[in-house]
Amino acid sequence: MTRFGATILDADGLSLTAEEKALFRAANPFGFILFARNIDSPDQVRRLCGEMREAVGRDAPITIDQEGGRVQRLRGPVWTEWTPPLDFVAQAGADAGQAMYLRYRLIAAELKAVGIDSNCAPMLDLAGPATHEFLRNRCYGSDPSTVADLGRAVANGLLDGGVLPVLKHIPGHGRATLDSHYDLPQVGADHSALSGEDFAPFAALTDLPMGMTAHLVYEALDDRPATLSPKVMQIIREEIGFDNLIMTDDTSMKALKGSLTEITQGALAAGCDLVLHCNAPLADRRAVAEAAGEMTQAAQTRAERALAARKTPDDIDINALRAQLETLLNGA
Repeated sequence: MTRFGATILDADGLSLTAEEKALFRAANPFGFILFARNIDSPDQVRRLCGEMREAVGRDAPITIDQEGGRVQRLRGPVWTEWTPPLDFVAQAGADAGQAMYLRYRLIAAELKAVGIDSNCAPMLDLAGPATHEFLRNRCYGSDPSTVADLGRAVANGLLDGGVLPVLKHIPGHGRATLDSHYDLPQVGADHSALSGEDFAPFAALTDLPMGMTAHLVYEALDDRPATLSPKVMQIIREEIGFDNLIMTDDTSMKALKGSLTEITQGALAAGCDLVLHCNAPLADRRAVAEAAGEMTQAAQTRAERALAARKTPDDIDINALRAQLETLLNGA
């Protein structure tokens, strides 16, 4: 079997251009990711997903960021509009676990219906007093055990709906006081504090098929961003115990400095399995795909294991689930 390209790539618009099809055919990326610019109608999204899979000649995974709140690419009135996770958890109160399961089971149904079979959730970052605004209300809480339990509910809801979860941002982004889309956050907490708090939710969910790195520097661990740090990747693999497929967060984010080739090869050399590169010109995507090349054998094994975790959705009554969630939230 041909190894997958060590990338996840995106498209410019609502359908693939001839140039994109040619790139995807040549690069054979492991999978794809969609953004708001790729979304118009259910039929159009289904066609686009079909074009992506046809370009690589297989049932490649297609992921998206559908957290709810600010970060959701499928929006109303066609798709469900969700409140931010932190607000939703607060509203659900003692029933937050069940509510989060139902929320993400419904999200999974909407994704799967248009051909999307992965979601960049659960987000296991801890909300702290200094957590940057770009991240804070996307979190599930500040207690590691609670966040782990809610993350498990999110993952189960997605998996039961036939959608692969991607836990993020491993090993923890909650202490960041800067937005890594624009700046490189520096975290000064010592290793024991990170282990006891930030790493704990990830350590509880090491069985999940895929994870996404954090673009920030843990000063106690290394002076390089986690995505580019062999030391941090070793901690993720050995101390946290996550031995499944790891993709970078988007390597076009301004937190990372260097050429596309340097960043791509640096992330893979550090121990990431895949490079996620988004929101960039076709020439940049081509450069990243060429720099990444094919997956290593270890990454390929993890990738195949992740794909094997895809399952046929359980048979549910969507309207009944919505009614159940509404009752739960209104009674909370």
